[in-house]
Amino acid sequence: MKFSTPDNDDPEITVIPLIDVILVLLIFFMVTATFDQNSRIKVQLPQASMEDKTENDQPLMLQIDAEGRFFVNNNEVLNASIDTLKTALERLGGDPASKSVILRADARTQHQSVVTAMDALAQTGYRNLSIATVQSNGTP
Repeated sequence: MKFSTPDNDDPEITVIPLIDVILVLLIFFMVTATFDQNSRIKVQLPQASMEDKTENDQPLMLQIDAEGRFFVNNNEVLNASIDTLKTALERLGGDPASKSVILRADARTQHQSVVTAMDALAQTGYRNLSIATVQSNGTP
């Protein structure tokens, strides 16, 4: 006995049931998903002026060199004690709470000198302190 198959009958994979299942799963996940609800909350934000703040006063420059000597606006403080530094800062006058300070310490200075400078600034009322750094090139 010889069984013969027709030559034009190629095997097929029907994908229509697979597409139906994928569409049902897609609809299920879309219905059950939680969406961000921030758009329902209406908040009125406060307003601010767009004017630039012009600062006429130059910031106070406090520098510490590698030996731990203090310089206030390029004037050297002769004694490196906290009391002498506080006296030099108080002699500048003005409102210390509104004046900004830039602390420029040498990378090789002792940590205690930087802490002393920051302590003297805090005790005299300076609150706006920035520490100057340079961008590293990747190698320490």
